Amino acid sequence: MIQEHYARSHHFDLRLEREGILVSWAVPKGMPTDAKKNRLAMRVDDHALSHLDLEDVTPVEGVPGAVKKSIWDRGTYTCEQFDEDMVIVALHGERLEGRYAIFRTGAKSWLVHLMKPPEEDRDQGH
Repeated sequence: MIQEHYARSHHFDLRLEREGILVSWAVPKGMPTDAKKNRLAMRVDDHALSHLDLEDVTPVEGVPGAVKKSIWDRGTYTCEQFDEDMVIVALHGERLEGRYAIFRTGAKSWLVHLMKPPEEDRDQGH
C-alpha cells in the first residue's frame, strides 16, 4: 500500500507487508514512473498491519494544523528479493503497476528504481 502523507512535508509512504509487519519507506516525490529517473526513499520504522486501512487527520505536536494520511494505492506484490540492502518487487496496485528495485545507498537512504514499465511487459506478452 501507498499512503499519501501531509506532515512537515508532503510525501508518500510505501508499505510492504512482510512477516506480519509493514516494512516502510517515505518517498518524498512518490514512486517513479520513468525508468530513467530514480526516486529517493527514506527507510522509516516498521508499522503495524493496522496501518493498512489508516486514513485520518491527526494533530501532531509542533506541526501547525493537522497531518493528513490517505490511502493513495493498495494492492498486492510479488517478491523477487527482500534483504537488508535490496528489495525487488512487482507491484499490482489499483493505480500503480510495475517492477521496482528499492536499494540502500546509506544508513536510512534508499533509491527506488522502476525496472521495467508495465507497457513493456504487455508488449512482450509477459
